[in-house]
Amino acid sequence: MTRSIAIIGAGMAGLAAARRLGAAGYSITLFDKSRGVGGRMATRRLESLQFDHGAQYFTARGDAFRALVAEWQGAGQTGEWFDGAFVGTPGMTAPARTMVGHSTLMTGVQVTGLERQPGGWSVRTADGPVDMDANGSFSAVILAVPSPQAVPLLASAGVRLHGVDKATYAPCWALMLAFAEPVLDAPYRRFTDGPISWIARNSSKPGRSPAPETLVVHASPDWSRAHLEMAPADAAAALLAHLRALTGIPAEPTYSAAHRWRYALVEQAAGVPCLWDSEAQIGACGDWCLGPRVEAAFDSGEAMAAAVLASD
Repeated sequence: MTRSIAIIGAGMAGLAAARRLGAAGYSITLFDKSRGVGGRMATRRLESLQFDHGAQYFTARGDAFRALVAEWQGAGQTGEWFDGAFVGTPGMTAPARTMVGHSTLMTGVQVTGLERQPGGWSVRTADGPVDMDANGSFSAVILAVPSPQAVPLLASAGVRLHGVDKATYAPCWALMLAFAEPVLDAPYRRFTDGPISWIARNSSKPGRSPAPETLVVHASPDWSRAHLEMAPADAAAALLAHLRALTGIPAEPTYSAAHRWRYALVEQAAGVPCLWDSEAQIGACGDWCLGPRVEAAFDSGEAMAAAVLASD
């Protein structure tokens, strides 16, 4: 009988685990609270505008991830933005979507609890068990979500994974702006001090329309933490004022919005590739295991899949 596995979180780590386990013949169901896949490899679209408001690019150092990035490039799903820095094309979510494969994808589902049933694990939301045939018969569950979100899910299952609570994150406010005319010359600018840490000309990335001019501005961890509960409209106005002071941009944007990433950047990693309880058949993975890089999330998902395979 084919083993059925629930993966909570369809970001890079969850997709990497799904890709490898699916190739090994497992039946995979991916759950994600968002409308799509990719996690922080996110692209927001609004009519003619698009913004990569999460991860700005990714690099490839290890053999496995380099090979996958080469596949994406060959298929036109990834392009090199600058030396060794890759982006999804036409948006950051493009390569993530290819990793779903034959997995069943359940989006818009916020999992709030896990429950052991006679036939296996059941996945629950605030409204009760998820309505699908496989629910209650999952032989294993993988939590591919930020560690602070994994902790209560593990508690609901009566499982403790040592080290999951060691990882910490910094938040990030992301400001998305559109202008009728170009306002920056460089494709990106990075800052080490002050309220803004990063500015990217989203329209300069491969596969993006060069007009209108679109910018993504990331607030620094300190500023984001200090203003974490600010209303998005107020955060957008405050960050625009800081951007003007920093760059001297006089033009008025034709579009402005802010998005809060509560768990944006891993500050302290758990220091292990993944966590796995072979008796309970529950594991956890993510960039929080190894470090703040897209490839780290991929490596963690691969390690998670390897742990599941090794336990069979």
